[in-house]
Amino acid sequence: MTLHGPKSQSFISQRLRLHYVDWGNDAAPPLLLVHGGRDHCRSWDWVAEELCQDWHVIAFDHRGHGDSEWVNDGNYLTSDMVYDLAQLVHQLDLAPVTIVSHSMGGDVSLRYAAAFSDKVSKLVAIEPAGVSPEMLLGNNDKSYTEQVHDWVLDKRKAAGRLPRRYTTLEEAFSRMIEANKFLSEDQARHLTFHGVNRNEDGSFSWKFDPYLHQYPVDVTPHEKLQQAWQAITCPTLLFYGADSWVTDPVQTGWIKHFRDARMVKFENAGHWLHHDQFDRFMAELRGFL
Repeated sequence: MTLHGPKSQSFISQRLRLHYVDWGNDAAPPLLLVHGGRDHCRSWDWVAEELCQDWHVIAFDHRGHGDSEWVNDGNYLTSDMVYDLAQLVHQLDLAPVTIVSHSMGGDVSLRYAAAFSDKVSKLVAIEPAGVSPEMLLGNNDKSYTEQVHDWVLDKRKAAGRLPRRYTTLEEAFSRMIEANKFLSEDQARHLTFHGVNRNEDGSFSWKFDPYLHQYPVDVTPHEKLQQAWQAITCPTLLFYGADSWVTDPVQTGWIKHFRDARMVKFENAGHWLHHDQFDRFMAELRGFL
């Protein structure tokens, strides 16, 4: 399929200039695409091109991702990303908006829909709840002081981590293929092209901030997340890939905390199932929308 580029725009949130792309068709209902961690807004291009005839499609880059600015202190809190999403909806007057989201962006979108239920008409979240009960238990086994101690040491390591440099675009493409073997070559090349910056010496580095490898020590207790899910009033569709590392909300029982949600599970698909099985994903998405 031939991809036609959208318009690049920006907005301000907490003194940061954040980037988004607008696919036009302003008279149509608004639909917001929210990417996941260490990803970028152009990873939605195939979805956007399919939907932009019927929807006013907008996809934005989270802080520290894509063509959005990095934070000065290297701290990327989910609450700040929820604020960014709220600011985009507010500044562009998108409400009531339909949201399609992935991974970290799914978590952000679920929290936004819980806090501003009147602003969201429908919500799609691809693998939003990534932390398994075992991971939660392991973290809870540590005292708060141990968590802070480990966070300080990990943060110090992150401060010394330099963005990886690839001599050629082909090297970066090879890394993209290595990280997700479900991608086709065309998909991987597109994601790589839009996911790197060229350095002064001619090498290439990923656009995302290296500090995104470091998770904050103060995380939202899972009981509060469950309360948030219960507050979501709009119809919600959850997608999960059978070959992904992400927790299945049916197996954990987490889906029972949603008022109006159903889950679709994709066999032979991983975490980026909207890339892995694009045609089926679009059929399910269109049916829901």
